[in-house]
Amino acid sequence: MPLLHDGELSAAFDHAARRYDLLTAVNPGYRADLRRSARRLRLPDGGRGLRLLDLGCGTGASTAALLATAPHAEIVAVDASAGMLARAAAKPWPPGVSFVHAPAEELAGVGGGFDAVFAAYLFRNVTDPDAVLAAVRTALEPGGRLAVHEYTLSGSAAHRAVWTAVCRGIVLPAGRLAGDDGLYRHLWRSVLAFDTVPEFTARLRRTGFRQVRALPLPGWQTGITHTVVAAAPDVRQETP
Repeated sequence: MPLLHDGELSAAFDHAARRYDLLTAVNPGYRADLRRSARRLRLPDGGRGLRLLDLGCGTGASTAALLATAPHAEIVAVDASAGMLARAAAKPWPPGVSFVHAPAEELAGVGGGFDAVFAAYLFRNVTDPDAVLAAVRTALEPGGRLAVHEYTLSGSAAHRAVWTAVCRGIVLPAGRLAGDDGLYRHLWRSVLAFDTVPEFTARLRRTGFRQVRALPLPGWQTGITHTVVAAAPDVRQETP
């Protein structure tokens, strides 16, 4: 089965939205790891006076993680899936949190001037990661921070084998039971097809980001899921 892209992928997420929180809840450390990655943005003073973008917010787990580390910030949460976004927006949020239906490739309609961007499980799902990274760089204030929380394999054959074993033993059967087999097959294969950590950090540097670092996450996801943090240039650059 080929990977899902663009509208086809958004439709698959729309279909899965009702059961998505239930399935992610059985993943050990799913929400704790999101909070860990959000903290790695190192936002000062609880985010007071900051404007943050949660790019690819899904049903709001990443938004909650960002809010936990920056409760005083303004947070704009964006997703291409109307179904996932509706589930997120229906949850209780403080007035500083808002939701926008838009694909990651069309950030111009969301605006800019963000002090930090948090992107969880996003970049392996976009057709052109470089274009989205360039858009993120433009949306950030000079020196603004980016944290990417993503399934980015270390490059080790052992970590690749662990990921496939987890998918075949747990993820794919759960997806079939939920009636979302296609989406969870995409999840499995998209991770194998996406950048390794060295490739993704190199991609960030090529797109103009600096201070790029990849940080591991604990538990079974070690070597499979990472936080990659970076900073936009200190001066505004035109997107090529």
